Amino acid sequence: MIDVKLVRESPELVKANMKKKFQDAKIPLVDKLVEKDKELRQSTVDVEKLRHQRNTVSKSISEGKKKGEDVSKFLEEAKQIPQKLAELDELQKKLKLETRELLLQIPNIIHESVPIGKDESENVEIKKIGEPKKFSFKPKNHIEIAENLGVVDFETSGRTSGAGFYFLKGDLALLNMALINFARDYMMKEGYQYVETPLMIRRSVLDGVFSNAEIEAMSYKIDGEDLYLIATSEHSLIGAYIGQRFEKKELPTKVTSYSMCFRKEIGSHGIEEKGLYRTHQFNKQEMIVVCEPEDSYKFYDEMIGHSIKVFEALEVPTRVLECCSGDLGDLKAKSADLEAWSPVKEEYYEICSVTNMEEAQARRLDMRVKSHDGSYFPHTLNNTVIATSRAMIAVLENNQNEDGSVDIPKALLPYMYGKKKLVPLK
Repeated sequence: MIDVKLVRESPELVKANMKKKFQDAKIPLVDKLVEKDKELRQSTVDVEKLRHQRNTVSKSISEGKKKGEDVSKFLEEAKQIPQKLAELDELQKKLKLETRELLLQIPNIIHESVPIGKDESENVEIKKIGEPKKFSFKPKNHIEIAENLGVVDFETSGRTSGAGFYFLKGDLALLNMALINFARDYMMKEGYQYVETPLMIRRSVLDGVFSNAEIEAMSYKIDGEDLYLIATSEHSLIGAYIGQRFEKKELPTKVTSYSMCFRKEIGSHGIEEKGLYRTHQFNKQEMIVVCEPEDSYKFYDEMIGHSIKVFEALEVPTRVLECCSGDLGDLKAKSADLEAWSPVKEEYYEICSVTNMEEAQARRLDMRVKSHDGSYFPHTLNNTVIATSRAMIAVLENNQNEDGSVDIPKALLPYMYGKKKLVPLK
C-alpha cells in the first residue's frame, strides 16, 4: 500500500507507474482516490469547526446564565451539534474505508531498476550459475524416475485427496526431509533465527501481506471461522509483526521458517494432474527480513545469494531472472526468480522468488520504527530458501543415472543415514 500523500501530491507519478505495469484499467482509481481523500480531509475540517462551535456555544450558555440572560437559542443550538458530529463521524468512517479500499488496489511504486515488460515472457536473465550436465542417455522426467524407483504414489493420493497431492515413500520421503533440514541449518548458520509459525492465519493479517486477488486465487478458507490455511510461512512471519513498534537497534530482523503450505492455485496455470511441480500442498523453507529502508537492497542481494548457494550445494544448474514490471504483484517494488535447469525439457523453471516490498506490507500491517521525531515504516523482504517439491524435481532429473538410480548431492549425505543413491524401493 502506498502513501495517500503521494497520490494526493503526485497523481501523475502514480498513473505513470500503473502504465509501466500495464494496468491502465486502474488509472481512474487515482482520480477517485484523490477526490475521496479531499472529502475525508474536508470532513476533518468540518468536525473541528463543529467542536469549536460546541465550545463557543457552551461558553455563551455559561456566561449568559451568570448574567441572567435568555440562553434558549444557545441551548437549542447545542442540542443539534451532537447529531451533526455523529453524522460526520459516520461519514468519516465510510470515507476512510473507501479510501483504504482504493489504496489497496493501487500498485506499489516499482524500483527504478525494474525492466519494463508486459508479462513473464519479458523477464530478463541476469546470470547463469553452473553448467547443465551432458547425459549419454535420454534423461527421464521426475515422474518416471520416482515411479520407477517406487518412491512416489500419485494414484493413491488421487483417490484419497484428488489431483495436486502426492504420497512420498522410502528414500524420496527421506530426501524431502533432508532438503528441509539442510535448508534450515544453512539459514541458521547465516544468522537467521529459526521459527515455526501457525499454519492458519486471520483475514486481517492476510490483507496486510497479500492482495485480495491473490487471496482469492490461492488461500483455502476454514469454513465458519476467520482463518485461512497459509499459502507460505512468509505471511505468518511478517504478520507476526502487525502493529509492531520497533526500536532501531532491533533492525534488521532476520527470520527463517519451515512449514507446510497450502494453495488452491486457481489461475491460468492450474494444477498438474500428476507430478510435483505445482501442487495444493508442499513443504517450504522461507526467509524474511525487516530492515531500515536504506538497507533493503543490500539484503535483497544477500537473500537471492542464499538461494543460489543452496542450489549450488545441491549441484543443480540455475539462473537468475529479473522480473519485469508487468510480472510484479501489486505489493512488489522489485523481484527476481531463481530458476533450475530441467535436462528433460531443456529449459529453466522457477524454484525461488526474492521480493522487496519496500514499505508496502509495513503500511498495511502498521509496522513502524520509533525515531526521535516520531516513527517511519521499515522495509520488508521475503525469499524462498527452498520449496522441496521443486527441489526434488531438480535433484532427481539432474542427478539421474542410466540404470534409474539417482545420486544424492554431497550436501545432503549427512541427513540421509549413509545412503548415497536413490535405488528402487524393495
